[in-house]
Amino acid sequence: MVVVFGASGNVGRSTVAALRQAGQGVRAVVRDPDRARALVRMGCDVAVADLDDADAVRRSLAGARAVQVLCPVPYRHPDPAGAMRGTIATLARALHGQPRLHVVALSDYGAERGAGTGIPLLYRDFEAALAEVVPRLTMLRSAEHMQNWARAIPVALETGRLPTFHGAGKPLPTVAAGDVGIVASALLLQERHRDGVAVVSVEGPRRYGVADVARILGDVGGRDIVPHAVPRDDWPAALVRAGLSPAMADLLGATHDAHNEGRIDAQPGTLRRFGTTALRDVLAALLPPALARE
Repeated sequence: MVVVFGASGNVGRSTVAALRQAGQGVRAVVRDPDRARALVRMGCDVAVADLDDADAVRRSLAGARAVQVLCPVPYRHPDPAGAMRGTIATLARALHGQPRLHVVALSDYGAERGAGTGIPLLYRDFEAALAEVVPRLTMLRSAEHMQNWARAIPVALETGRLPTFHGAGKPLPTVAAGDVGIVASALLLQERHRDGVAVVSVEGPRRYGVADVARILGDVGGRDIVPHAVPRDDWPAALVRAGLSPAMADLLGATHDAHNEGRIDAQPGTLRRFGTTALRDVLAALLPPALARE
């Protein structure tokens, strides 16, 4: 039995689908039982658990030989770093004392760096906490998800300008969320007989600059689109207007600064995996239904 937390999310659904296609028994863990129907149709055993409930997490692990865990950033929380560190501590308590369990933890590019990266710094804490209590641990660090461009698509299609916090420098590592799940499923299917920590980095088949993203979005959206770099001083206000807390705006600002300075990438020496999904396919799937039918 393989347990997948966050099974109703983009990565989780892909992991579950790949595991079931391989004939693997899956316990899909969700927080909202209303999101479990599709997982039941896929043949999963479904459990309901909140990541901040250590007892519920432990119950979900009963009989498992491997588990995929995640610790999502609470974007709407007034203190996202504090809230995420609380969840990390709960997960570490729940995973403690299971020496034969292979844990695949979804992490982030840049998690090896000790300062100045914003969100990847929280994943450094995540990795460190799990490494203390999990004997057989695989950190699956992914590049930024291509699906993150969804937030900018409506504005780009309306105005012809793609707002971005990324600079016009070197192409960025990105990956389709579904490809992360496919790589995770392969890691979960592997038998881990030895203790230790492995780090695997995953990104897409090629890297894209913001000009590439604007051009591809223009192609699939049927209009000319150019990049619009939002001035650095305007980032906090723009993020707060989008509904994020000032603390979350600061974290995202630090993350994009680190990206633009070239400090977030695959860690040299880690195992590398590459997805197959092109950015064009992801952006086309994100288009409003009226455009997608044209």
